[in-house]
Amino acid sequence: MASVYPQFADSFTRVLRDAGGRLLVVLGHARPDGDCIGSQVGLARVLRALGHEVICANPDPVPRRLQFLTGGEVFRRFDDLPATELTAIYVDCADRARAGDRFAARFPRPLANIDHHLSNPGYGVHNLVDSDSAATCEILAGLFFDQGLPVDAAAAQALYAGIATDTGQFRFHSTTRRTFLLTAELLARGADPAAASAELYERETPGKLRLLQRFLASFQFECGGRVCIGVLPAGSYEQTGTQPEDIEGMVDTARGVEGVDIGVLIEERVGGIKASLRAKDPSFRVDQVAARFGGGGHACAAGLNVIGATPAGFRTELVAALAAQLAAVDAAQPSS
Repeated sequence: MASVYPQFADSFTRVLRDAGGRLLVVLGHARPDGDCIGSQVGLARVLRALGHEVICANPDPVPRRLQFLTGGEVFRRFDDLPATELTAIYVDCADRARAGDRFAARFPRPLANIDHHLSNPGYGVHNLVDSDSAATCEILAGLFFDQGLPVDAAAAQALYAGIATDTGQFRFHSTTRRTFLLTAELLARGADPAAASAELYERETPGKLRLLQRFLASFQFECGGRVCIGVLPAGSYEQTGTQPEDIEGMVDTARGVEGVDIGVLIEERVGGIKASLRAKDPSFRVDQVAARFGGGGHACAAGLNVIGATPAGFRTELVAALAAQLAAVDAAQPSS
């Protein structure tokens, strides 16, 4: 395979060199998804195979359906970190705040920032950020193969799962020829798509189905039917016996309605609002909409948190922002 990420060759070589003799901590973001956990496990296993001492840490626990990826890797919370000097590598974090304020304060200038989010400002000593990549796991797989590094079956499975989840099982616009070439090489190293799919998509709990029922029943259409918004009121998790991890992928059902360009999931929380935005086409740039509320992400997938917002007030502002975005996109289209 030809070099996949030649632009990062020197930077990644320096990361590996500068990591020598240090205790490394691979950090992921709050409410970790498949790309986050897959990146952490894949990077930790490869670094450890090279002789580095590595631990993984997150502000939140590994979700139930992603625990099969850990392969015995212990994930620590902030209070479980050793007091000794640590060198941080952030993965899949669009900014340091995604790992939480305490991690950001302890590791203000990480050795490396490896990510694929369009909004990433480049906050590490070495920034290996490529927004054209489908997943952070895709970047890591390419870096490992470019350097001829040891990728065992557990690392390959973790990286495969991260790519599969962030591409919507290879359905999203971010999926490219490079994605499939790297995935094929991961399969050659021991990744098992059938086993991953069984764990990721065939272990839904009755509680999650109840939560999905609530979300579907709340659907309302805005902007002439081009926006579908679903809401989970405060208390939904407690009332259905679920956890925040159970909404993973749920917003895609709103985007999947025929005629809808942008799907939205709004979580009403005590003290604020969290929202996820998904677009069918990158031209809609939902990351720009999220940025108006202090959020960010990708052209087709973005999120935001607004402290102190009321559900009615936030919804009005969001619909106005989405309407303006759709109008701007329409205006930019060539006339027939």
